[in-house]
Amino acid sequence: MKRILIYAFATTLVCCGLTKTSTAQDFNYIANPPQVAVSPDTVSPGIHFGCETTQLCYRPSAIRSAYNFPSDLDGTGQTILIVDPYGSPTIEQDLASFDTDFGIPAPPSFTILCPEHGCPVFDPNDPHGQAGWSLETSLDVEYAHAMAPGAIIVLVVASTSSGNAVHSAEAAAIKLFPGAIMSQSFGVPEYLVQANRAQIMQAHDNYVAATAASITLLASAGDLGATNADPANITNPNYPASDPLVTAVGGTEGNPYFNGLQVNGSYGVEQVWNEPQFGGATGGAVSSLFLAPTYQSSLGSQFRTVPDVAYNAAVDGGVLVRDTTMGGYHRVGGTSCGSPQWAAIFALANQEAGHALGFLNPAIYKLAQSSAYANDFHDITIGDNKLLETQNGFNAGPGYDLTTGWGTPNVSNLIPDLVAAATSN
Repeated sequence: MKRILIYAFATTLVCCGLTKTSTAQDFNYIANPPQVAVSPDTVSPGIHFGCETTQLCYRPSAIRSAYNFPSDLDGTGQTILIVDPYGSPTIEQDLASFDTDFGIPAPPSFTILCPEHGCPVFDPNDPHGQAGWSLETSLDVEYAHAMAPGAIIVLVVASTSSGNAVHSAEAAAIKLFPGAIMSQSFGVPEYLVQANRAQIMQAHDNYVAATAASITLLASAGDLGATNADPANITNPNYPASDPLVTAVGGTEGNPYFNGLQVNGSYGVEQVWNEPQFGGATGGAVSSLFLAPTYQSSLGSQFRTVPDVAYNAAVDGGVLVRDTTMGGYHRVGGTSCGSPQWAAIFALANQEAGHALGFLNPAIYKLAQSSAYANDFHDITIGDNKLLETQNGFNAGPGYDLTTGWGTPNVSNLIPDLVAAATSN
């Protein structure tokens, strides 16, 4: 494992459909995935968790089976960038233990990219929730790796959760790793940044540079439903998921509730992720910051809509994540689960193509609006993203919707079609 110091790079303010309203105000990105602690019952030769017998949790192999990951691709030769403020002080040992417990080979390289003055010292009492960021880091690193075990993993650590710190860390990583895949399991509600468009344009400038460097960008759609906890009950998406250069990942859960995602080792059925008992439901709404990109022109909205795709985000039916800082194993949900695992899917697609595919939203929409749709995606048609019934939100339906986008992947079918669609653009 290598630690590398990085330096901040200046960005210029450019953005599509935005006015250059300048402000010195900073904002903080938010990540605190919903979770429940798990007490492992260790048995020889591996590890067994009681929640697996009730299908309240999934180990990596179960998720791979449910979404039909191919056995002949592992992400070899690809680089996945995991961006997280603060990082985790135990991520190296947690990843090694996670791999041992679930029989996953170690990544060919795991690099921690630190800020200029070194990675921050862990402070569990920090008001910006470093404990939550530690669990987020473990989730992102472990599941990007589990789904693409042959890929190089780079943890890009920002000094704080502020927009300036995150954007500086990303700008440095973009320069260092052209052709990579960048996962961002965090966001800030658009209603909180209406007065700070300069920083949104700072981030978007990074994404323009990343796209020019054939870097594929992803972000989670958020965990607070369609309104993002807006006190005015107005629907709005998370940023950076709403950026047109980013693939936004929404959330699903099993339907039937506990065993719908996987039944007898194969895919079952899913609905929109909405678990008010854990305070979470998938984000998804119409942006007020970005005009509709060309690839969404057929959807009928003047503005960018979120999400683009989806993935399992249930807590009751969550993934098993090891984070010693938080006390061991947890079953974790939220749309944070989907961004790193879709990043792994894109790494497999790059491996299949033999080169970096870069910006993939046009290819995704091209496939979803073709005869390949039913073969490549699971169309989610049940549920809504009203976190509470008193809050506004959207219903799932056939085809694209503002809860799960085009749906979840049938990975083995999707990859060759995605490569073909991306190559023909």
